[in-house]
Amino acid sequence: MIALTADDQATLLRWARAAIVAGKPVAGQGELTPGLRAPAAAFVTLMQAGELRGCIGHLRHDRPVWENVVRAAVAAAREDPRFPPVTPDEVPELTVSISVLEPPVDLPDVSEFNAQRHGIIVQLGIHHALLLPKVAQELGWDEEQVLAAVCHKAGLAADAWRDPAARLQVFEAIDFGESR
Repeated sequence: MIALTADDQATLLRWARAAIVAGKPVAGQGELTPGLRAPAAAFVTLMQAGELRGCIGHLRHDRPVWENVVRAAVAAAREDPRFPPVTPDEVPELTVSISVLEPPVDLPDVSEFNAQRHGIIVQLGIHHALLLPKVAQELGWDEEQVLAAVCHKAGLAADAWRDPAARLQVFEAIDFGESR
């Protein structure tokens, strides 16, 4: 698991918010610690009044975590196809949270999937989708519910994960966010 100190997490949250305000990726280069330079994928989730307002990730495990976070922050605010772009007036109302992802590994036996610990990726043909571990944790979903939901998100039948051609991968994540 990537090692991020409490200070690293606070820095990533500060940079994510600054990138949202600026409308482009920004970061203070002088503050880059080993944890912030470590390669890791990241998702940024934006909440407004307890409701999802945007969530986008960058799955590049070959880029520094700080870079993936600031890029994902801008994308979550401006490019999530489920929502119109965040306006400057909305920014103070947003709560930012970050998920830093370990690289995914193939799941050869679905019985090894733990919905409370693992995020999941499903791929079948051109269809693919990902659910973060915190989705199941927050909604209290079990393994079958998560598998059905990730298939639905990918535009597949709820039981498409059972198809022998389906590729399932799991990953773990570190989640942290602003407190409001």
